[in-house]
Amino acid sequence: MEELQAVGEELVELAPDRLKKIDLPEDLRAAVRTAQRMTRHDEARRRQLQYIGRVMRDIEDPEPIRKALAALRGDSAEETGRLHRIERLRTALLADEAVLFGIAETYPAVDLQRLRSLRRAALSEQEQGKSPRNYRAIFQFLKGLEILDDRATGKDGHDQ
Repeated sequence: MEELQAVGEELVELAPDRLKKIDLPEDLRAAVRTAQRMTRHDEARRRQLQYIGRVMRDIEDPEPIRKALAALRGDSAEETGRLHRIERLRTALLADEAVLFGIAETYPAVDLQRLRSLRRAALSEQEQGKSPRNYRAIFQFLKGLEILDDRATGKDGHDQ
């Protein structure tokens, strides 16, 4: 019971945009929103957190919620592996422009011109010893491609 209440507390601490990404029953989502609006950490908030724990106990399988929270924290092996794959792809792209064609095959909707431009800018930054702004932008671009591909294929981004 305490573990489920701890999961509920973790949900309350999430930013609203991150909370939207987790599939929750509507009564639990409403209880979490109510707790998020409580700014003082007083008795009323403690009771609301206990109520969230009670609602969590009524959920048949809380495991998907735990997995989603782990993915948001970056604790899940799947999420870590996904980020490492993106990093390897970025490194390969910077080393060889021919990787662009592989990316185009894997992600048909990719904006190759934008990716090519980011690659050139990142290589230029490296040569000049500038801050790696475009290097990071490539990572975010590739991450966005993978998320769009997951949605198109019906994956939820957490069960890869």
